[in-house]
Amino acid sequence: MGADIKSLRNRIRSVDSTLHLTKAMGLVAASKIRRATREMNRTREYAAAMQDVVDVLRAAPECERSPFMQPSGKGTRLIVIAGDRGLAGGYNANVFRLAATLPEAEVIAVGKRACDRFGQEFISSERFPAAKAKELADRLCRDFLDGKFERLGILYTRYKSMMSQEATIRWILPLEKTEKQAGSAEPVFEPDEQTVLNGAVPVYVIGMITACIRESFASEVAARRTAMDSAGKNAQEMIDRLQLQYNRARQNSITQEITEIVAGQGTDHRM
Repeated sequence: MGADIKSLRNRIRSVDSTLHLTKAMGLVAASKIRRATREMNRTREYAAAMQDVVDVLRAAPECERSPFMQPSGKGTRLIVIAGDRGLAGGYNANVFRLAATLPEAEVIAVGKRACDRFGQEFISSERFPAAKAKELADRLCRDFLDGKFERLGILYTRYKSMMSQEATIRWILPLEKTEKQAGSAEPVFEPDEQTVLNGAVPVYVIGMITACIRESFASEVAARRTAMDSAGKNAQEMIDRLQLQYNRARQNSITQEITEIVAGQGTDHRM
């Protein structure tokens, strides 16, 4: 009986330690959510504005001759964005599960978990600098024009709400021809549409990379907050069950001791 009581006491302490850890990580995630969603919304707006510009340009017949709309290479490059840390529910697992379903591609990893997975140098998804986005976009556009790959995509996690995030792929290059929207104004580009498009694409790629990374990080923080809340509730429920078992074991032990004492006193009296 004594061994059972000691075992229960140790388990309660262990789970209580886990509960404190999950609460601390949940508080850290909560403190980052506001900043992460604010930066996500800003980059979303910028990416949407760049998307509108590119959509108008790629609808122009003159832009059909742009090298960004006529791939000459083979193969796929994929920017895979995961988290710098774990304990975020299925956040990282969902990214890698989707990546495993794709045909073989040359991967550029962002986030420590992705870098570890694909054996690359660590690039933080939380602290991804704007200069790195420009460097990466310029290299990718240059390699695309040189025919080193045919298609460029970004595997990131789309933020739907605090409770819902979805791993998805956004295909960036090549640009596809679109139809001009009926009734839309006819913009004038100088010197011409193709020149403007060729100059806008690197900036567009920078915006897409930055927006996807910021959205992925906001999704990671939200997923971690949800996971830590769930883990904390489970830990508290386990502590309550163990505490109940501990109290019953203590009660049984005390009852047994009293019974033994009373039985011993009765034996002494008869003697």
